[in-house]
Amino acid sequence: MMELSASDSESEDHAQPLLRRKDTEDIQKAPACGSSRYGLAFLSCYGFFVAYALRVNLSVAMVDMLKNSSTANTSSSICPPHNIPVPKHNHTGVTYPAMHAMWASWAPPLERSRLLTISYTGAQLGTVVALPLSGQICFYLDWTYVFYIFGAVGLLWFFLWICFVSNSPSSHKRITEAEKTYIMSSLKNELSPTTDYIPWTSIFKSMPLWAIVVAHFSYNWTFYTLLTLLPTYMNDVLGFSIQQNGMLSALPYLGCWLLALLGGQLADLLRERFLFRTVIVRKAFTVIGMAGPAVFLVAAGYTGCNYILAVAFLTISSSLGGISASGFNINHLDIAPSYAGILLGITNSFATIPGMVGPVIARSLTKSNTIPEWQIVFYISAAINIFGAVFFTIFGKGAVQPWAVQTIHIQ
Repeated sequence: MMELSASDSESEDHAQPLLRRKDTEDIQKAPACGSSRYGLAFLSCYGFFVAYALRVNLSVAMVDMLKNSSTANTSSSICPPHNIPVPKHNHTGVTYPAMHAMWASWAPPLERSRLLTISYTGAQLGTVVALPLSGQICFYLDWTYVFYIFGAVGLLWFFLWICFVSNSPSSHKRITEAEKTYIMSSLKNELSPTTDYIPWTSIFKSMPLWAIVVAHFSYNWTFYTLLTLLPTYMNDVLGFSIQQNGMLSALPYLGCWLLALLGGQLADLLRERFLFRTVIVRKAFTVIGMAGPAVFLVAAGYTGCNYILAVAFLTISSSLGGISASGFNINHLDIAPSYAGILLGITNSFATIPGMVGPVIARSLTKSNTIPEWQIVFYISAAINIFGAVFFTIFGKGAVQPWAVQTIHIQ
C-alpha cells in the first residue's frame, strides 16, 4: 500500500526543529570547510556570476560599439540634467529551476538559507563586477576584449563544473562518507523515493504554493519597477543622462548581494541555534524583503529633484529586497523538496508577468511625465508588494506538505 505523509507538521517543526527530532538526533553534522556541498554552492555562485556577467557586459560594450552612430542621449526633463546612470536588468530562463532541483538533493534543511543564498547571489556579484570592469576594459583595451575575457571566465567555469559537480551526493566521486551520510540522513524524510509520479492536482491545489506564487509575482512587480521603470523616471523627470558610470550603477546590486548573503546566514542561525520555526523565519524575511522596498520606492517619488537622495532610496530599496532570498524565494524547498524545480518553474512563470504588464501600465499612467503621475505608479507597485507579503504571511508554510512525500509500506 502507498501512503502519503509529510516529514513534519508545523507543530513538529516548532517542538522538535528539523535535525533535533528523535529520528535524526544521531546525525553528525559534517564540517563545512572543504565539503562538497559548499563546493557546489561556490561553483553555482560562479555559474550565476558568469550568466549575469555575460548579459551585463553586452549592454556596456554596446555603448562603445555604437558610440559613433548615436548622438548624446540627453533628453528634456523637469529637473536639470545630471550625469548619473541607472542600469536595466536582464534575467535568465531555466537556471534557477535547475539549481532548485539540484539543491533538493544537496542542501540539509538547516543549511538551506546559507547554501542557496551563496549560490544565487552570484547573479548580483556578476552584475557588480561586470559593470565597472567592462567599462575599464572598453576604455583601456577595446570592446572586443570584453567578450574574450568574460568568455574565457565562462569556459573555466564549465570545465570546473564538469569535473567537480554531481547531481546528488550518492553519485559524487569525491564526497566523504561522513558528509554523504549527513546530507542523505537529514533529507530522508523529506524526499520522495521516486519522482516518476508527479501529483499535479495536489500541487495546483496547494495554498502554500500559491502563497509563494503571489509573493513572487508581487516582489517582481516592484523589482521590475525599480530596475526598469525608475531609470525612465530618473531620465525623463530628474534629468539623468544614461551614460557609463559602472560603480554607481552597481550600487543597488552590491547592496542586494550583501544583504542576501547576510540574510542567509542569519536565517539559518535563527533556525538552528535559536530554534525559530522555519515558517516564522520565512515569513519574517519575506515581510522585511518586500515591505522595505515598497516603502523606499514610494519615498523615491517624493525626492523632487534631489538625485542623490533618489539614488540612495533606489539602493536601499534594492538592498532590502535581497533579504527575501531567505524568505519566499527558497520556500519551495521547504514545502516540497522533491518537486522544488517544478514549483519554481510554476512560480517563476507567473513572476514574469510583471515584466510585461508593469511597464505598459506605467507608461499609460505617465503620459505627461509629471512627478504626481509617477507617484501613482510607485504607490501601485508598493501596494502590490505589500499585498504579496501579507498573503504569504497568512498562507505560507514551512513544513513539507503531505503530497510532496511518498512513503511506501509493503503488506
